[in-house]
Amino acid sequence: MTSTLRPALVMFGALTLFCGVLYPAAVTGIGRVAFPHQADGSLIQANGKIVGSTLIGQPFSAPGHFWGRPSATAPMADNAAGSGGSNLGPTNPALLDAVKARVAALRALAPANRAPIPVDLVTASASGLDPEISVAAAEYQAPRVAAARGLPVEQVRAAIDRYRQDPALGFLGEARVNVLALNLALDGMRR
Repeated sequence: MTSTLRPALVMFGALTLFCGVLYPAAVTGIGRVAFPHQADGSLIQANGKIVGSTLIGQPFSAPGHFWGRPSATAPMADNAAGSGGSNLGPTNPALLDAVKARVAALRALAPANRAPIPVDLVTASASGLDPEISVAAAEYQAPRVAAARGLPVEQVRAAIDRYRQDPALGFLGEARVNVLALNLALDGMRR
């Protein structure tokens, strides 16, 4: 029995040491050296304070801010500890009612804007934490944000272009804008 148990315990100890300590420490060390910003959570600072991360959406509701995708996380929006979608199917009455309410709210804030509302402004993502919106969603909101801030709409659109991120490798996904970075840039603009 000991002839079988001893090699098993030695192997268990060796694999635990390698897989549980050495390998994670090496990967973490390489990550911190090669990608220090990403390894620390891709945090964004403003005025010397951490205000968020480029990886996790934040709720914005003021008319002068761009709004991100709706979040289905609980118990509050954009709760990184509760990542997850609503799991409501496309024909679920609760989802349809939520989308109709979001469309109505967007139309009420900008009644003159008759452009089609981009889908990412009225539907939550699978994670509920999307930090980015499509360029179309940002363009749709530009007139409202410009009016609320007293800025020319061209200046707001220029900020959207400045913070636009093209698809990965030029073809994976779609062009997008990080909502927190864009709002912070606009907060720093003078009227």
